[in-house]
Amino acid sequence: MTEFFSAAVAFPAVIFSGALVVVICFWLLVLVGAAGPDSFDTDLDTGAVGFGGVPVSVSVSLFIAVAWFTGLAGSVLVLRGGATGTQRAVLHLAVLAGALLIAWGVVRMLVRRFRRHFPAEPPPSRQDFVGQVCTIRTGSVSADFGQAEVAAADGSTAIVQVRQSPAPGDVFTSGSTGLLYAYDADGEFFWVSPYDASLAPRHLPREAG
Repeated sequence: MTEFFSAAVAFPAVIFSGALVVVICFWLLVLVGAAGPDSFDTDLDTGAVGFGGVPVSVSVSLFIAVAWFTGLAGSVLVLRGGATGTQRAVLHLAVLAGALLIAWGVVRMLVRRFRRHFPAEPPPSRQDFVGQVCTIRTGSVSADFGQAEVAAADGSTAIVQVRQSPAPGDVFTSGSTGLLYAYDADGEFFWVSPYDASLAPRHLPREAG
């Protein structure tokens, strides 16, 4: 037991030991409801290292746990080998590099196997535009023709097909403000009605210059 404790507080295992303490504290906070398991999903991008598809907290926790165990086992073997001085330092560095590589490989394999069990974010839907204010981009809008520009939730804009139910006085021109109140999935267009720009809940797309 003393041998494992000595290895845990010595380089390189001590690096992973400190990180493991942080991971344990984080999951304790999750258990008591003081933090969420996806608290860091918007702060880190693990897709570049092959960990994408599962919550960041899960992949990072697994990585640290595997690296800690591997580093601890390697440190024990180095201590038992009786190496000293420069030779021991080199072996410890090799253990550090090996622990990182093994942890990366194990977590990447596990993520590939289990990522299908984690629901992905739903793709953007045209239904998201229903209820949004738009700007007409064609000279007129009828029951058969019309286009408008609408702002998406991420700040980008899109040109959509719009149609208008015939009504006295409801005349659209280019630059007019409209409200997308329904979507026709079969025709792939939005029904639009006049809307007072002063009542718009969000910034309207700028008119093309």
